[in-house]
Amino acid sequence: MSQMEQTLVIIKPDAVKRQLVGELIQIYEKKGLIIEDMSYGIASLEALEAHYAEHKGKSFYDNLLSFMQSGPSLVMALSGKDAIQVVRKLNGATQFLEAECGSIRGQYALDVTQNVVHGSDSPESAAREIAIWFKS
Repeated sequence: MSQMEQTLVIIKPDAVKRQLVGELIQIYEKKGLIIEDMSYGIASLEALEAHYAEHKGKSFYDNLLSFMQSGPSLVMALSGKDAIQVVRKLNGATQFLEAECGSIRGQYALDVTQNVVHGSDSPESAAREIAIWFKS
């Protein structure tokens, strides 16, 4: 059964540097998703550590944090019908070589870290991530 929900999307520094922001926002909006909140700038280490807490101690963790602070990113809270699943389908597989050709990562990702976008993977993750980036 379809339901209205919120999800978090991050347009990562690689996509910002490549001037893909407008095009990526259009993809989400054309699919019927609504931007509820957004923030642009270089992410704080505190927010990144909270966001990526599940990866702490893994071999790629420090490189991931460095990459995410290498330039500005655009963080958005999006809402819509089945928003989490819709965004995950639009984004494509995290492993960019496995992403469908028509997906965002299939078209634009250059490697597994610089994979253009992040999207929440569950309602619980979405709620946790939105709370990190958009404190009310």
